[in-house]
Amino acid sequence: MEDPALMEESSALMEGNEGGRGAPLRLGFVAGVISRERIPTFERMLWRVCRGNVFLRQAEIEDPLEDPATGDQVHKSVFIIFFQGDQLKNRVKKICEGFRASLYPCPETPQERKEMAAGVNTRIDDLQMVLNQTEDHRQRVLQAAAKTMRVWFIKVRKMKAIYHTLNLCNIDVTQKCLIAEVWCPVSDLDSIQFALRRGTERSGSTVPSILNRMTTKQTPPTFNKTNKFTSGFQNIVDAYGIGNYREINPAPYTIITFPFLFAVMFGDMGHGVLMTCAALYLVIRESRILSQKTDNEMFNMVFAGRYIILLMGIFSVYTGIIYNDCFSKSLNMFGSGWSVRPMFSPKGANWTFETLNENKVLQLDPAVPGVFNGPYPLGIDPIWNIATNKLTFLNSFKMKMSVILGVIHMMFGVSLSLFNHLYFKKPLNIFLGFIPEIVFMASLFGYLIILVFYKWTAYDAFTSKDAPSLLIAFINMCLFNYGDITNKPLYRGQMGIQIVLVLIALACVPCMLIVKTMVLRRQHLWKKHLGTQKFGGVRVGNGPTEDEAGIMDHDALSQHSEDGDEFDFGDVAVHQAIHTIEYCLGCISNTASYLRLWALSLAHAQLSEVLWTMVMHLGLSSRSGGGFFGLSIIFAAFAMLTVCILLIMEGLSAFLHALRLHWVEFQNKFYTGQGFKFVPFSFESILEGRFDE
Repeated sequence: MEDPALMEESSALMEGNEGGRGAPLRLGFVAGVISRERIPTFERMLWRVCRGNVFLRQAEIEDPLEDPATGDQVHKSVFIIFFQGDQLKNRVKKICEGFRASLYPCPETPQERKEMAAGVNTRIDDLQMVLNQTEDHRQRVLQAAAKTMRVWFIKVRKMKAIYHTLNLCNIDVTQKCLIAEVWCPVSDLDSIQFALRRGTERSGSTVPSILNRMTTKQTPPTFNKTNKFTSGFQNIVDAYGIGNYREINPAPYTIITFPFLFAVMFGDMGHGVLMTCAALYLVIRESRILSQKTDNEMFNMVFAGRYIILLMGIFSVYTGIIYNDCFSKSLNMFGSGWSVRPMFSPKGANWTFETLNENKVLQLDPAVPGVFNGPYPLGIDPIWNIATNKLTFLNSFKMKMSVILGVIHMMFGVSLSLFNHLYFKKPLNIFLGFIPEIVFMASLFGYLIILVFYKWTAYDAFTSKDAPSLLIAFINMCLFNYGDITNKPLYRGQMGIQIVLVLIALACVPCMLIVKTMVLRRQHLWKKHLGTQKFGGVRVGNGPTEDEAGIMDHDALSQHSEDGDEFDFGDVAVHQAIHTIEYCLGCISNTASYLRLWALSLAHAQLSEVLWTMVMHLGLSSRSGGGFFGLSIIFAAFAMLTVCILLIMEGLSAFLHALRLHWVEFQNKFYTGQGFKFVPFSFESILEGRFDE
């Protein structure tokens, strides 16, 4: 519609006599649109260039218009300029072009202008009708397409995945068939064969698909079959590293040990029940939640670990019963095994009421008959909850328990390495790896656990004051310091047994460090210089003795050169030295690392007690007129702080520490984790966006 080249030439707007002459006065005019901010400059330019011989009228357009060049919404003004003569007309045209004004044709007579306006309105109405009909048609088409959009999306994703997979196949020399080499579980071979047969029948092909098992030297991927319960625990293990092919999988043991170690740090009946209820809700409504497919990553992460959280909550309830701890308070279900009454008797401490009034703290003596009537049937006696030496007792108990659980956990990890060596047929790793490792740990830390149990059983209330310190005894054992008269021996012959155990542990170090390296070197020289021949699978030659040959005859002929026959004695020696030093120092540091079980359990119990004392206790002990309403507000604050601090923050902390104990202290004893995961072709994974091309 816009044409800057068009302009009204002239208009007989005014007719009459001027200066006594009968010549008519003809004024020309132009009309157009210009940006609103350019109006002042535009007006000044017209006045100066035309020397005041033009007349300008302008009005603002209320609605913003779209700039055809940039597409931005700009505010503009409409103008009309009156002038006389062709010279002014040319000047006005050039000024309008310079200011990028849009000029529009305008009829001369009012009648023509009315007709033109009516025609423009008619065209606008026609265009609006066409636009409305087009929009309605577009909406109908989009609504019809929306019903099948998800189906189209699924089809396109499937077709893309299929053709991408077909591009990985090789073409036969006859150019008539495709050849694909794939990994698949052996247990699914029959299912694959049946699927190929069914595909051949449905496609109407006359040539059946052929499936052959191949022999390859490539390392297969690792496939661990999981379900919705075990997948979370398998993901915890896989986050450390994908296991090597046929390497023992720690996930089945992690199902029990992970929530248990978490519960040791988190143990509280009340908090455990809350965690169990939250996880149970996610488990019960898992079908409905899965159908909703939310994009909230935080919720999806928690929902994926719902069974882990469920077990953590159940185990926390169990450890809370053992600790007899429920929101920092103990439950007296069976009655305490301690009694104060015998302390008032002559056989006791002869307490009187004056004794009670004069002393803020009094100590019960379990050596007095009747004061201690036996251990609590389940868990810790509730009397300890109000004892001033509660922390001393609980710290001693939890510290020893942490060391016991840690050593058992690590020795279990070392024992699992035996199954790896047996499966991969590496007897050298058994005799010069597993045996020295398990003996080293058992000689020192296994013996320490035995001392803990022995001390618990050998000393009672009457002899406990003479009980030696296990920490000092263990340090003296490692330093061969037996002249300390302040720390008595636990049993007869302790010095001799401890010396033998330390010497055995020390002998395991060169066994792992030197003997294994020399055996590997001799094995290499035996193969290289003396020569070997194999007849019927029996190795003969002028080599070591039959017993040594049985030890050396393992598949790798070295575990350090599985990729080739090269053998570098320096590299082997350095590798073995690093492994030996790492294991020996790791036994000490890892055992100390399990003390985090005690530290976090103490922190959780203290935070729970502070929260009860500083918040809930205030509401329960208040005697103000607020009564129920005040208690409701305080309980709401207590509940919110319990969920935010003790359940979420402390729960996450205990989760991360349990994760570290499994990754570093447990799995490094037997788990290499240097394999790669088996990712089968799955339409479900592709449609969910989890398939990595």
